[in-house]
Amino acid sequence: MVGITYCAALSGVEGVLLAVEADASEGFPQFEMVGLLASEVREARERVRTAIGNSGYELPVMKYTINLSPADIRKAGNYYDLPIAMAVLSSIRIVERSKVSSYFMIGELSLEGVLRPVSGTLSFVIAARKNGFTKCIVPSENAKEAALIEGMEIFAFSSLRECVHFFEEGETAEAYVPDPKDYVADETEKTLDFSEIVGQENLKRAAMVACAGLHNMLMIGPPGSGKTMLARRLPTILPPMHLEEAIEVTGIHSVCGLVSPGHPLITARPFRSPHHTSSAIALVGGGSVPRPGEMSLAHRGVLFLDELPEFGKQVLEVMRQPLEDRRVVISRVHGSYVFPTSVMLVAAMNPCNCGYYPDRTKCKCNDHDISRYLGRISRPILDRIDITVEAARVPYDSISAKSGSVTSAELSKQVSEAMEIQRQRYDKEGISFNSQLSGALIKKYCRLGKEEEELMKKAYETYDFSTRTYTRVLKVARTIADLDASEEIRMEHLSEAVRYRSLEHSIWKR
Repeated sequence: MVGITYCAALSGVEGVLLAVEADASEGFPQFEMVGLLASEVREARERVRTAIGNSGYELPVMKYTINLSPADIRKAGNYYDLPIAMAVLSSIRIVERSKVSSYFMIGELSLEGVLRPVSGTLSFVIAARKNGFTKCIVPSENAKEAALIEGMEIFAFSSLRECVHFFEEGETAEAYVPDPKDYVADETEKTLDFSEIVGQENLKRAAMVACAGLHNMLMIGPPGSGKTMLARRLPTILPPMHLEEAIEVTGIHSVCGLVSPGHPLITARPFRSPHHTSSAIALVGGGSVPRPGEMSLAHRGVLFLDELPEFGKQVLEVMRQPLEDRRVVISRVHGSYVFPTSVMLVAAMNPCNCGYYPDRTKCKCNDHDISRYLGRISRPILDRIDITVEAARVPYDSISAKSGSVTSAELSKQVSEAMEIQRQRYDKEGISFNSQLSGALIKKYCRLGKEEEELMKKAYETYDFSTRTYTRVLKVARTIADLDASEEIRMEHLSEAVRYRSLEHSIWKR
C-alpha cells in the first residue's frame, strides 16, 4: 500500500508543495529514498527509521521506497522527517492514509522521536494555504509562527508518538489557539534617541525626509561627526510595518532561522549593518543552495553600509540591479530563486582616506589619493542615491548647549503622517512610498509648475543629472511636499530636493 503525506520545499523564500509517497512491498529489505535529494535529506532515512522504532512502532521487514515529488525540485533541509515518517506509517496501515493525506505537515525528528522545530515555517504554511490546505501539523515550538496565517488550523505536537495518537484517537485534539499577546511588538526599552545627537540639524532633516519616503541616503563627513550614530537611530523614527509587510519580513527571517520563539512576528522595520569585509553573496544572497543575503534581511527596512568606499568594488556593483528592481534573481542548475530587496539604503563615508578633505589644514592626502578613494564609488551607484548630505564637524557651542534637541518621537510623528498621506494616495497603485514611483506614476503625481520646471531644467544642466537622477529628485521633492502636507510640489520643496544632490556634484567634481 502507498501512503501519502504533504509538505513543502523552499525555493528562495517561498514554499513549493511536495507530496511524500511511501510504498511498503515484498522484496529485499531496504529503506530507499528518491526525488532529487540533498545529502541531509538522504540522511533522514536513518533518523526516521530509528525514530519510528523508539516511538514504539515496529516496521515489518519489507522493502520501503519513499518518493518526494515532484522529482525536478531539489529538496534540502531538515523539514521532511515528520511527513516521511507519517507516510511510512500510513503505508503499513498504522494510521489511515485518507486522514493523514488531508494534513500539511513539517518537522524534524530526533532519534527518540521528539519533534524538533524547523526554520521557514511561515513560508511553508503560506504555501499550504495557497494549495488549498486548511490543517497543518507543526512542531510545538513553531506553533506561534504558523498561527500567523489566517484560515489555517494549526495542530502542534512535541513528538511523533503524539502525532500518531492524534490520528488513532479520531483527530479529536483541539487546534492551537494563539495568545494575542504573543504578537505584540517587543516593548524592550529603547535606549537610542535622536535627542542624543548634538547639532547636525541638516543631517536630521535629511534623515527625516529619507525615512518619510524610504529614500536612499549617503552621508559624507569627517570621522566623529555623527554619521553612524544617526544611522543607528533611524529605526526609532520609522513606523511599525503593516501586518502584510510584517508577515512578509517575518517569512524571510524565518527562512534564516532568525525569528525569536518568544516574538514570532517582526513588527519593527529591520536594520542591518554588514561589515565592509562582507562578500557579494553575503550582501545580495546566493550560495550553492541560495539563501537570502543582507539586502533581503533588510527588506522593508534599512540597510546601513558604513565606510562605503571600503566595500569591495564588485560587492557594491552587484547591488545596482537589486536596488533598482527591488528584488534579486539568482539562477542555478536546478532553477531560479527570487529574493525581495526593497530596502532603504543608508551609507556613510569619509571624503578621503584621512577623512578631512576638503579641509587642507588637516587633510594630508594628495589629489591622486583623493581621486582614487572617491573613485571606488561608481557613477551608477551614486545615481541610485536619492539624498547626499554633508555631516560637518560639530562646533563646540552645539556640544555644550544645554537645550534639548528634537526627539525621535517628534520626528516619528512627522514621518508617520507623511507615510499615511502616501498610503492613501497610492492605495490603488500597488505601491506604498514615493521611492517606489515608476516613470508613469512620476508624471501623474510629481507634476511641476512653470517656475519649478525652470528650476529643474537649470539644475539638470548645472549638475549634469542623469535621467535616473532627475526622477529621483522628483521623488524626494514629492516626499518633502508630503511632509508639508502640500498637494503640489512648490519651489521650496524642489529646491531642497535639488540641494540634496548638489553636494555629490561638488565633491566628485573637485
